[in-house]
Formats: sequence, structure tokens, C-alpha cells
Amino acid sequence: MPRRGRYIKHELIGDAKYNSLMVSRFVNKLMLAGKKGLAERIIYNTIDELERRAKRPGIEVFEQALRNATPVIEVKPRRVGGATYQVPVEIKGDRRLSLAIRWLLGAARKRSGKSMSDRLAGELMDAANNVGTTIKRREDTHKMAEANRAFSHYRY
Repeated sequence: MPRRGRYIKHELIGDAKYNSLMVSRFVNKLMLAGKKGLAERIIYNTIDELERRAKRPGIEVFEQALRNATPVIEVKPRRVGGATYQVPVEIKGDRRLSLAIRWLLGAARKRSGKSMSDRLAGELMDAANNVGTTIKRREDTHKMAEANRAFSHYRY
């Protein structure tokens, strides 16, 4: 965030194939070195692969995976009188989706497999079924917040 002035949030338009804002955000996050066409191709191949594996619309599986991977609460460090406490705070809407996308892509990049679309399809399939690295990360975040619930009165 800038120190002065207001940050003007850019309006995102839906992607070309599904007209979905979630897919559009996912493409932008996946994109490296400005190669948006390649990122779109990877996402569309991934959604086609999800459709083949799940035998239901791929976009539904994609959205289900994003919903399952989305965290609700996280911990933020808060310094009070020389001690630093991990204070649980609720996550606002935009950051929730951003974290879910970041975690899914990070887990897919670390996964072993042939192509990025195969790895991403595997990770999304796991997330849709409530298993996998991304879901474990979300659960760990929630456990950490639950463990530090005693410090919730330091919330700012």
C-alpha cells in the first residue's frame, strides 16, 4: 500500500473462454515474464484435464478446489511490551482468494509431473477432494490460529 494517496483497484474482466473472474486471476498469478498466452493455455488444458478426470464440468471442479483451499483465519505478529504475539485475525475476501491461488500454484510447481497443466490438474483435483498439500497448508494455518486464540484480545 502506498504511504500517500489511495490505491485504485483495477477492475478485472473475465477470461475469454469461461468469462470467470477467478480463472482470470489465476491466469494472472500463473503468468511469468508477461507470457499471458502461455498461462491461459496451461489453465485451459488444466480445466480440460479436470473434466476428463472428474467426469463433470472442469470449471466446477476448479471452483470447488478454490473454495476448499481458501483460508478463513490467519495469525499476524503483534508486538506488545517487548513480546511478539501471534494474534489470530479473520482474513478479508480478496486476500482469501489470493492466498488460495498462491498456495495452489506453489504446491503445483513443487509437484513432480510432466507438464505444468498435469501438475496443476493434480493439485486442483486433490484440493477439490479435500486432500493434498494446499489443504494441509490451510489446515495448518487454522490450527495455528486456534492455538493462539488466547491472544485474540490483542487484535488491532
